[in-house]
Amino acid sequence: MRSYNHWMLGLLLLAGLTQADAQELHGVTATEIKIGQSMPYSGPGSHYSTIARANEAYFQMINDAGGINGRKIKLISLDDAYSPPKTFEQTRKLVEQEDVLLIFDTLGTATNAAIQKYLNTKKVPHLFPTTGATRFADPKNFPWTMGWQPNYQLEGHAFGSYILENHPNAKIAILYQNDDLGRDYIKGLRDRLGAKADSLIVKELSYSISDPTIDSQVVTLQSTGADVFMNFSTTKFAAQAMRKAHELGWKPVQMLATVSASAAVLKTVGPEASTGVLALHYMKDPADPHLADDPAFKEWLAWMKKYYPSGDVTDEFNVLGYSNAQTLVQVLKQCGNDLSRENVMKQAQSLNMQLPMVLDGIPLKTSATEYAPMKNLQMARFNGNGWDHVGHVISGD
Repeated sequence: MRSYNHWMLGLLLLAGLTQADAQELHGVTATEIKIGQSMPYSGPGSHYSTIARANEAYFQMINDAGGINGRKIKLISLDDAYSPPKTFEQTRKLVEQEDVLLIFDTLGTATNAAIQKYLNTKKVPHLFPTTGATRFADPKNFPWTMGWQPNYQLEGHAFGSYILENHPNAKIAILYQNDDLGRDYIKGLRDRLGAKADSLIVKELSYSISDPTIDSQVVTLQSTGADVFMNFSTTKFAAQAMRKAHELGWKPVQMLATVSASAAVLKTVGPEASTGVLALHYMKDPADPHLADDPAFKEWLAWMKKYYPSGDVTDEFNVLGYSNAQTLVQVLKQCGNDLSRENVMKQAQSLNMQLPMVLDGIPLKTSATEYAPMKNLQMARFNGNGWDHVGHVISGD
């Protein structure tokens, strides 16, 4: 037994690991780094699963180049059908059976909320979930969870600033998803409108992600006579709402949540229903013709053609999957040979980078007390084909 232990220690040292490191490692060998996620490959959020495929394609590029310090990244991505109980079940499997190093880029507000306490109790890094809910940037209460995108309250706040400056006497109607996503948007908007919120907001109506349609909500909102429509919805419902508003002949100023503000989505709605819609952006939209000569876009496009040829090169969610994966790779590179869960979180707290497919002027920065890596946004107006920037980058600092 003693000789076996010495033999194992020798292998660990060859791998650049100490004996103490080995006792703390999960999902790491001399040749592999195993990470986990759940994604809606089925169910109402299945269109988002391309994010995971883009993650995997980016990791394949990294692996083809030799991996990270000689270790290849293995992503285990399981279907959660966009159902919080299923997300919890799959995450437990990843942690307790697959023994992954960390959980990465799980999609959805309610789904990530279902696993947040569990992962923090188990001290498993819960990195860069695809949701902007503020609860995922709370290092005091959830030190093992770190968000990635600008949060929804910040976005709501920025919309409020735009309304006060450009439509100070607005009558505002709001459609929102009945979870932390929708409630965060409304809180940010109300906080910025301040004492004027109750007089400016004439109606708020919610929907559930299991609802087949939101037509009745749009009819009710239109009946209020509102001239500003805040569409705080995910893609399926955002598109339905824009189409229904057009069908009703309702022509308010429309403001769309970032989760749905893709030129590809708006083009499916049609220019007659989507032209003039306002949205806040932080990523470059690959369906925007303004990007044709952008070097970072050209590099992303070449990567898509080589590593994800079946993917839609107009889908902004493929930019998201690419950029999220780039961020995780940077964390793992900074870890060196100390791939303990503790060091993963330490390195995640010391990022300072400008991602190539994120808009200029929107850096990604973290610290031990700052778990909201990106906090700036750019207002843009859809012109029927792409986005025209409106004003300056809005700082959330």
